[in-house]
Amino acid sequence: MDDLDRTPLADAYRAAYTEQIRARLLVDNVSNIDTDGPLHRKTPLTGRGFLTYTGLDGLEGAELDALIARQCAHFGAHGLSVEWKTHGLDRPADLTDRLAAAGFVPEERETLIVGEAAVLAGEAKPPEGVRIREVSERADLEKIAAMQETVWGYDCSWMVDALTRDLSEVGDPAVVIVAEVEATGEVVCAAWMRFHEGTEFTSFWGGSTLEQWRGKGIYKAMVAYRARLAVERGYKYVQVDASDDSMPILRRLGLLAVETTTPYVWGA
Repeated sequence: MDDLDRTPLADAYRAAYTEQIRARLLVDNVSNIDTDGPLHRKTPLTGRGFLTYTGLDGLEGAELDALIARQCAHFGAHGLSVEWKTHGLDRPADLTDRLAAAGFVPEERETLIVGEAAVLAGEAKPPEGVRIREVSERADLEKIAAMQETVWGYDCSWMVDALTRDLSEVGDPAVVIVAEVEATGEVVCAAWMRFHEGTEFTSFWGGSTLEQWRGKGIYKAMVAYRARLAVERGYKYVQVDASDDSMPILRRLGLLAVETTTPYVWGA
């Protein structure tokens, strides 16, 4: 809970997120969505399952252990790994200890950042010679994956199919944007967003930028571009699961840190 904003506005953002987004699961054509007690459970055909919830309804001790064990049994029977997304304010306090005892392994903690799209949608231009545009063609998605590999140093080829699915799914439409050098078409930054239908929220993802192009206002311009799209479609809030790298930039732009999240993964 370190370094969070503790103001009435931050509390209001957290409450809106908890009510509208926290337990939400994206519906697709290849996953089964059901519930087990307070848990909302997504079971795909392949890949990683997902568990989320608004609260655990006071479960603790042996009852909580039994709930956790049922999830391991369920996803184990399907030959899948699963992510249990914990939040820093979750109760009981020993939830993560019990997950770890059941074989769940924590991944990197992120900070949940929330703000208002209208505040972020001001004028922000990329540097001269760089343009921002929306993309959907496979060739552009392959450029994004190649850029991501350069930034992170590992294989990101899976992103091509993942972004293709995001763009083609029926619910919660996605938009992918790139910042590219006008003269060469080189992608120097890429980001995407989802419009969460039936809520006031959009979510922002990506934003990785080639090292030599950082500090030039590109990330800020990508945020402003997506915020304008959110405003145009009538969405009020922007939500980001922010890394330590992007969090300071987003907070300077006016978003508030309202919660921490840590994925706990079993069967990876």
